[in-house]
Amino acid sequence: MKLIWEKYPDRLVPAIVQDADTRRVLMLGFMNDEALRLTLETGHVTFYSRSREKLWTKGEESGNLLEFESIATDCDRDTLLVLARPSGPVCHTGDDTCFAEKNSANNNSLAFLTELGDLIADRRLRPTDPSYTSSLFEKGLSKIAQKVGEEAVETVIAAKDDDLDAFVNESADLLFHLMVLLEAKGVTLTKVVEKLRERHN
Repeated sequence: MKLIWEKYPDRLVPAIVQDADTRRVLMLGFMNDEALRLTLETGHVTFYSRSREKLWTKGEESGNLLEFESIATDCDRDTLLVLARPSGPVCHTGDDTCFAEKNSANNNSLAFLTELGDLIADRRLRPTDPSYTSSLFEKGLSKIAQKVGEEAVETVIAAKDDDLDAFVNESADLLFHLMVLLEAKGVTLTKVVEKLRERHN
């Protein structure tokens, strides 16, 4: 990656951070070559603070780190676009983003699966009562797998009929229970998508 560092007297280039899943812009920071190197090496987005005149990893105090996904330069090679996954609110005010926006996938149907996956994981780690999802985890892997099988059969049956709405409902049930099974097995939906991409390539 070639950047024109000398374009700025302080050799700090703007770094726009975007959520890798929702594509919402989270914040703007600045990086020097050392901040970029640490970001790539540690997997946590690191900036150079102009006010404190030192390097800082986003979330090093709050715990709300930005998990690095990828990075790109703009056409002039003087600005960075960083894709990352936040582990909590990004802004020091407690907001999801530094632009007072909710970091939601509501406008992106596929990105919503990430939010749903996070909720399923939360129900496993912090069971709530009553919660259908938590109850599935309590029943164990065999019951979850059995439920996926049942939903798959119901989806196949619905596919043979002319009721499209019923087919969509059964497909949603199947996908949900499959995501619960993935969580129970410690496999992310992203991992499955990566396998599909690998096969496609």
